[in-house]
Amino acid sequence: MKSIDRLIINSPYEEPTQHWSHNRDAQSFERTEGRRSAGYMVASQESKAANDPGLFVAIPCVNQIRQRVKEWRSHGYPGVSAITRRLLAYWQDPEEFSVRRFFYCQLEAAETLIWLTEGPEQDRVGLDIPSDGGPFQRACAKMATGSGKTVVMAMVIAWHILNKVTTPQRLHYSKHVLIVAPGLTVKNRLQVLNPTCANNYYEAFRIVPSPLLDKLRQGKVLIRNWHALGWETEEKFAAKKGVDKRGALSDEAYLRQALGELARRRNLLVINDEAHHAWRLAPDSSPKGIEKKKIEEATKWVGSLDRIHRARGITACYDFSATPFTPSGKKSTNDALFKWIVSDFGLNDAIEAGLVKTPRVVVRDDGVPDSKSFTSKFYHIFNEPDVKHDLARKAEKTEPLPDLVINAYYFLGVDWRETAKSWKNLGMDTPPVLITVANRTETAARVKYAFDSGRIQIPELCDPEKTLHIDSRVLAFAESSDKPVDLPNDGKSVTTKRTKKENAELLRQQVDTVGKLGELGETIQNVISVGMLSEGWDAKTVTHIMGLRAFASQLLCEQVIGRGLRRTSYETNPETGLFEPEYVNIFGIPFTFLPHEHSDNIPPPPPPKVEVRVLPERHNDYEITWPKVVRIDRTLEPRLTVNWEMLPDLHLAAGQTAKLAELAPVIEGKPDYERIERISLEALAQEYRFQRIAFETAHQIISSRKPDWEGSKGYHMAQLVKLVEDFVLTDKISIEPVTLGHDAFGRRLIITLNLNKLVRHIWHGITASSTVMLEVQFDAEEPIGSTASMQTWYTGRSNGLTKRSHINRCIFDSTWEASAAYVLDHNTEVDAWVKNDHLGFSIYYVYGGVVRKYVPDFLIRMKSGTMLVLETKGKYTERDKAKRAYLDEWVQAVNAHGGFGEWSSAISFSPSDICGILARHSRTSGIAA
Repeated sequence: MKSIDRLIINSPYEEPTQHWSHNRDAQSFERTEGRRSAGYMVASQESKAANDPGLFVAIPCVNQIRQRVKEWRSHGYPGVSAITRRLLAYWQDPEEFSVRRFFYCQLEAAETLIWLTEGPEQDRVGLDIPSDGGPFQRACAKMATGSGKTVVMAMVIAWHILNKVTTPQRLHYSKHVLIVAPGLTVKNRLQVLNPTCANNYYEAFRIVPSPLLDKLRQGKVLIRNWHALGWETEEKFAAKKGVDKRGALSDEAYLRQALGELARRRNLLVINDEAHHAWRLAPDSSPKGIEKKKIEEATKWVGSLDRIHRARGITACYDFSATPFTPSGKKSTNDALFKWIVSDFGLNDAIEAGLVKTPRVVVRDDGVPDSKSFTSKFYHIFNEPDVKHDLARKAEKTEPLPDLVINAYYFLGVDWRETAKSWKNLGMDTPPVLITVANRTETAARVKYAFDSGRIQIPELCDPEKTLHIDSRVLAFAESSDKPVDLPNDGKSVTTKRTKKENAELLRQQVDTVGKLGELGETIQNVISVGMLSEGWDAKTVTHIMGLRAFASQLLCEQVIGRGLRRTSYETNPETGLFEPEYVNIFGIPFTFLPHEHSDNIPPPPPPKVEVRVLPERHNDYEITWPKVVRIDRTLEPRLTVNWEMLPDLHLAAGQTAKLAELAPVIEGKPDYERIERISLEALAQEYRFQRIAFETAHQIISSRKPDWEGSKGYHMAQLVKLVEDFVLTDKISIEPVTLGHDAFGRRLIITLNLNKLVRHIWHGITASSTVMLEVQFDAEEPIGSTASMQTWYTGRSNGLTKRSHINRCIFDSTWEASAAYVLDHNTEVDAWVKNDHLGFSIYYVYGGVVRKYVPDFLIRMKSGTMLVLETKGKYTERDKAKRAYLDEWVQAVNAHGGFGEWSSAISFSPSDICGILARHSRTSGIAA
């Protein structure tokens, strides 16, 4: 197999432009231009070689939809509602990118589901999405683990609720949402999809603009385990023995029990998370080959939805899964992929975009290779006959493991130890994690005993207190609960006698919190499980995986490695625009279906990421708060003026403005280029003389800005028209190309097409010169921001530990910032400080006629009580001047309010001037330096 030195070749934020493809004849992977076709791999029946990636099976429906959605997007989303258009524009607004930017796969999945409802009907001609055989239509978004499907759920929920609240008569939407989860862990994780939840995704990821949050909260989101939706049939009750004489529940009684507050609501939106659990037995499937438990689970899940649909109606049903396969029950065939998949971003795509960790395996070592594949025996350990025979039998836990397994643990253990040392030296508070997926209970017990007894001589990994042995039966019992069980002594005492439910809940909480500081699982470094780890397990600290079982399908490979592929950092390399790779080193799981990075030697430890978090113990001394200002209202002088010398030029580029459009009639679905017609905007420029431009600009200022100043509207209008005319006729507007700017007709045309920029620019000039009083308007939902609200995040950027900051580390974007951080930590005039990174403190400003966001570098509380906003700047551009003007205005407005203490601002032009700035602000307040 050809060695691949770097798997990450696509931007996470753009449509993939290339992919790794497999050449079956050459048995190698090749970097291929273009996006990978939607599809999946199945095991090859003609070749058993370990490096045979199987056969690719395309998903025609997805490939067809993908192209149509792309064209719909390029045409500006024709046919969508006003609310939908606003959401689509907001999700892709570059001004939001500094706060959040959605992955391409997230946008595409959301767009696809929207297109199926709102896209032009003619665009869907010939498209037939198969049914699952039930009474309502399902649509599945196939998204790899770690690619952010919960965010997509939030996007489509917001789209449904906002459209329904805005236009209640439309039947395509619902404001009542039922989310079905496979277990308690996933159910708890999905609480972020409730708009009333404190840490909901709609606000955390800015899914909807702030003004729409109240509308969103008019919807109702209910999250249920599938277990809570189950019911007993008449046949079940008849078969029961004993004195239980109850009958099966009526539909109304069932709905009250299952849906609670939603029981009386009609036309629900249903979302199935981990939807591969919700399937119907196909007519040609063999129940004999499928576990009875799986059949019962799937039947209850989809059966409950059938009953809900029959009684109340399901408007839409969206499935989300990384592996939406239905068991076939036939050992000789692969599991069947859902036929109603409409969007696909698989594991290969996620690896190539860097959305997940890069898997690394060893394919060669200096020992005797596998006799069939000539690769390392560590590649698929269980495939070795001696290992398979040994691990497939019942055995006491004290029986030794095969030598090949012990040796594999030595390799992984030594590598894990080096990684742990590296993490510790970098100040990481939790250890890296090794997980083992075993074939049976006895094997897992033998592995646990081998570590506990020191037979695997890696002492650091042999601490029983830091090893978690997962009993899958106990964990499954805990996951089936509808709510967590309260544990005595906070669940921390291992000697306390517990009930079966309490023991199950303790195990679930330990599993759920691996790698999380301050939680039950924070010290766990060695996880040993049988079969699958529970879904929803999202530990980001997994660095090593051991597979001790047979791997015969892509489904199983994806599900197992998916538990260890979540990234810790989502920062792109500024030079390439790509994510830097994070690695997980793997033994025993044969990636016969996936390309992977590898080397001839044991892979080096993955580069660690540093955790950036709030330190609760510093809360009282170093918390910094600030007002969350959404708008500054201004009271203006009766007579308006503009300081023309201080007002910057307005630059307009003709090349960025469309002035001519060509249309062609469509014949049999194809445009007829022989009958092109043009639409020109030249006539518009003829209508918009400079006097009309001035009038329209003045009118928009009054209608949209609603300024507060004394005098009649007619007097205001006359003043504004005169000021706009003065500005338009001066050389303060520059147009590229210059020749067009010198042409009166061309100049009018470009100004007319950029009228909003002109309005903002003139308004900025007026307010800068004519403001009498400033009044701040705060965020209605969260008027005060705080360092305590920062969510934990991870980074590989340069950083340093802090002493006087509420946040444990300061991230350095330059040596200058590193120098500033040192000064702030040691200067005697500083009481507390914080680097403004992931805090959400920003100031709106206007530049080039466009509203933008400004994120200053540092927030500092001086011992004098003054709050200082500090920016470090090597160069001082025209845009920086605009930022500074709005920062000064922000400081003035907040100080005028009086409820947030005294604020001031300063700019450092050299590392040497920071001490002087701090000295000045220790004595004075409300100033700009």
